[in-house]
Amino acid sequence: MLQCETLWTGADLVTLKDGKYHLIRQGAIAVAGERIVWVGEEQNAGHCQPQHVKRLNGGIITPGLVDCHTHLVFGGDRSGEFEMRLNGASYAEIAASGGGIISTVNATRQASEAELLATARERLRCLRQEGVTTLEIKSGYGLESDSELRMLRVIRQLAQLEPVDIQATFLAAHAVPPEYQNNADGWIDYICQTLLPAAHREGLVDAVDGFCEHLAFSPQQITRVFNTARELNLPVKLHAEQLSSLGGSSLAARYQAISADHLEYATEDDVIAMAQSGTVAVLLPGAYYMLRETQMPPVELFRKHGVPMALASDLNPGTSPVLSLRLILNMACTLFRMTPEEALAGVTLWGAKALGREHECGSLEAGKLASFVHWPVKQPAELAYWLGGQLPCQVVYRGESV
Repeated sequence: MLQCETLWTGADLVTLKDGKYHLIRQGAIAVAGERIVWVGEEQNAGHCQPQHVKRLNGGIITPGLVDCHTHLVFGGDRSGEFEMRLNGASYAEIAASGGGIISTVNATRQASEAELLATARERLRCLRQEGVTTLEIKSGYGLESDSELRMLRVIRQLAQLEPVDIQATFLAAHAVPPEYQNNADGWIDYICQTLLPAAHREGLVDAVDGFCEHLAFSPQQITRVFNTARELNLPVKLHAEQLSSLGGSSLAARYQAISADHLEYATEDDVIAMAQSGTVAVLLPGAYYMLRETQMPPVELFRKHGVPMALASDLNPGTSPVLSLRLILNMACTLFRMTPEEALAGVTLWGAKALGREHECGSLEAGKLASFVHWPVKQPAELAYWLGGQLPCQVVYRGESV
């Protein structure tokens, strides 16, 4: 007999094994401690000996959702410049009036650790209420030592305070800070020689990211950051090919990056390089939508070459103020022509792989964490179909209802 604490029954299981629905009608999940110990049809669960049986009234169970790319910790907001832009102001005029990323940098620097924590918790709860049990949060709005470290400490605090698994990504190579405006190489020097090693020593970094773009950092500058990350034995990922084709995703692949993100201008050579390195493509339809872009990421090429496609909210104050990962499912289907099955895999198994956590979460399989969501719907496609409102889902995190 299989001893377990809880046997969950009464719903269909959308296991997402191998990135496919792999639907189990009238399924059951056996949980012991924080782990799934058995998954299958309820009629085959006779060998399970649970202490408790939780019987659900229909619906479906999916793995807990994974939001693998967010900038959730920041000060202030940019709703004012959003309104200015829609009233005809140019990006140059907005920047000249103190808008743009520097406005977020200033607000983040001025915010206390307690203020950053409080506002981040509010945003995080919106994601959690829609089934997110794992997410990544980046630094990158401090752009100086104290503020970057403060952001990373807040990320660690969130993981202690909220029932969700959180990975912290070091993104000081996000933009050139005002103090280094004409000396981007000097900022990269400081990141590599001082800031990243300090954050690593404090145990604040799970991965290292950068923004490879003509308005941010060159492939050569990102290479220096990646070399430092390699010396510290930290995995890397990269914002690449969002606004132009610089070969950033191929660079990421050469460093066996766990993901390359955005990718609207990725070429077939980039995609082939990612396929060979096992790098996940993280697509971010929220930013595409907010910026009213027209260049779609090469979804067909990712399919052709077998590159897994993850999806994420890209929650940030400037280009993707998205508080719903379920909305991202719909955007991916309508804007990028992904199928509902591809989209759901993108916020479960492939989102987990984009964090290097596919062996821990992202599908309903024995041995993985017992983090899953019960949804009051009949078909998994409904998660991408319904717009607005909030499906009253039940979230189980590491074996406990939250």
